[in-house]
Amino acid sequence: MSVTYLTPEGYRRLREELEYLRTVKRQEIAQRLHEALAEGGELIENMEYEAAKQEQAFVEGRIQELEHLLAKAKVIQRPVQAEVVEVGSQVTIQDVDGGPEETYTIVGPAEANPARGFISNESPLGRALLGHRVGDVVEVEAPAGRFRVRILKIA
Repeated sequence: MSVTYLTPEGYRRLREELEYLRTVKRQEIAQRLHEALAEGGELIENMEYEAAKQEQAFVEGRIQELEHLLAKAKVIQRPVQAEVVEVGSQVTIQDVDGGPEETYTIVGPAEANPARGFISNESPLGRALLGHRVGDVVEVEAPAGRFRVRILKIA
């Protein structure tokens, strides 16, 4: 079983989502199913019933996914005195050919959201940065091609 890296905030958000789906959403869907059956008519023609069944399947699948993620979760903390990039590090980089500085937090795939500054340790950039220090120039092999970045800061 592989480890799922989560920040404390990410772990909390996933636990809250799981609890919401188990308690609130399941009840809402059960009520929708009950009301759809009470309307009568042919079940095959009952679109509300079919929609509720599809939503129920989606919710149950998401519950299983969250349970699996959380069962193998390792909560990561931001390193206090970071000398090398590791999961949980916040890293400021700059393309060696110029361009703006960019800051990312290295997280597990379940929390990755590059638009918000969270990149996966399994992404090409995240994987390339791991283990490097401030001042290092890192070559990244990405689907769009190779590029090099300099690590400016690790927090």
